[in-house]
Amino acid sequence: MDLLLQIWGGGCYLLNKIFLSRAEGKLDGRTVRIWGWAVYLLGLPAWVIILVMKRDWMAATIEAGGAPAMLLGLIAAMKGLERAPRLLTKLSERFAYALILLGIAYSLYDYHGLTAVSQLLEIGVMAGFLIGTDRLAKHKASGWLWFMVMNTSMGLLMWTQAKPILAGQQLISLCFVISGYCRSLKAAHRRGGSL
Repeated sequence: MDLLLQIWGGGCYLLNKIFLSRAEGKLDGRTVRIWGWAVYLLGLPAWVIILVMKRDWMAATIEAGGAPAMLLGLIAAMKGLERAPRLLTKLSERFAYALILLGIAYSLYDYHGLTAVSQLLEIGVMAGFLIGTDRLAKHKASGWLWFMVMNTSMGLLMWTQAKPILAGQQLISLCFVISGYCRSLKAAHRRGGSL
């Protein structure tokens, strides 16, 4: 079961990074973005199950809390919108923050404080995801740098927890994040935008 979950979750998340990296900088990357959001959502249950089984409460809640935002990204891409409606985005953010706070609180309760290396790696995952997603939503290339923090932290977390397939997937995903960053820089340079 563990192997199946690693292949399912890791495969979907890797495809997500591939699709979103390929869409970066394209004027019409709509279809690729749709696939990117869709495969992320398909892989989400496997990741949450793996993280809960390992008592990675903060990482599990950041993954689960991101589901509404990913769904909004999918809907916006399907409708050809630049961004999801502001009210839905705000509700999605509040849901994510509530889950994250719950994950942090439960992790501190379960581990009797900040006592495990895994918790520090989870903080890297959370910071990378939250800041990276926010920056990318604002079309800032620096979001990809934060995704690098997220992928590195998650890869180390999975390696320390004997999940080699997921650790490898995070390493490969990191390559596509770097590619997305380079594409984003080129696109921003062409537009005269900021990082």
